[in-house]
Amino acid sequence: MIFASDNWAGAHPAIAENLARHAAGYMSAYGSGDLDKAVGRTFCDIFEREVAVFFVGTGTAANALSMTALARPGGVYFAHAQAHMIADEGGAVEYLSGGGRLAPVDGPLGRITPQALQAEIDRYPAAFVHSGQPAAVSITQASEIGTVYGADDIEAIAGIVRANGLSLHMDGARFANALVSLDLTPAEMTWKRGVDIVSFGGTKNGCWCAEAVVFMDAAKAGQFPFIRKRAAQFFSKSRFVAAQFEAYFRDGLWLETARHANAMAGRLAAHVEASPHACLGWKPQANEVFPILEKTAAERLKAQGAVFYDWHPPREIAGGINENETLVRLVTSFATTQDEVDRFGALLA
Repeated sequence: MIFASDNWAGAHPAIAENLARHAAGYMSAYGSGDLDKAVGRTFCDIFEREVAVFFVGTGTAANALSMTALARPGGVYFAHAQAHMIADEGGAVEYLSGGGRLAPVDGPLGRITPQALQAEIDRYPAAFVHSGQPAAVSITQASEIGTVYGADDIEAIAGIVRANGLSLHMDGARFANALVSLDLTPAEMTWKRGVDIVSFGGTKNGCWCAEAVVFMDAAKAGQFPFIRKRAAQFFSKSRFVAAQFEAYFRDGLWLETARHANAMAGRLAAHVEASPHACLGWKPQANEVFPILEKTAAERLKAQGAVFYDWHPPREIAGGINENETLVRLVTSFATTQDEVDRFGALLA
């Protein structure tokens, strides 16, 4: 009953097999091989336009280098207060962007609102040199607490971004989970709604180590090869990242694994709702479930082999949790089984 993180899951067998298949022989290095180029074309097909794709090793690198690509002197980047780049990336954005600053934006259940975003941008007048200048906005899809931005939500935020002369980044560490939840195409969830750059994650959804920075307009990626190289993210044997993405996209595997993870989260949520010892903090929309458990129930579950993390409650629900309760996070993955979920449910009942 491993619900700590989708990072705990291994690699999908099809992806592991493809890595092994490409391990033999020779291929030109630094992204110049046939496999790298073929996967780049696959990204273009998926997004229904000519995109520029750059492999990196981690989601943190993808986020930080995306912000670096959008940097301005004294630049300020806006993201939800719970966003990974603010709460969990150890200052990587500030460091790699050469001193850019992160400005947290409020919004219920992990999502910024257009109104809150505009109010925060207004705190940094572009002509007021002392405060620095706005540079970009980042949204997390799916969010850090398992909610998703609908297509209209993204478009509304993009409207604020455009009105202020900024660029819009999407942290897609769980891109596929959000995509299948909304039943949209990648194009409909990104550039057709005003997104400029995507941190495209595969690691959490069955890959071994596969992340990419994807420019929706390839013409705007001119400086990124130098940015990536300077940050030590330009892999010589990049074919092994490409091999993962090749298997990930083949026959819709990436959507299949995401649907499975989301379905297991929905099954977990049903067990929580049926239990007298727990309730949902909010409805899950992807592959993360946040129950409010009786502390004795949480301790009992852990003692019986369930693995999960306690979680800091969002401000909007913190007052509804009493001293005998705790908010926890349960994350499902492609490797989560129905048996694991049902054993957890039986123990919780």
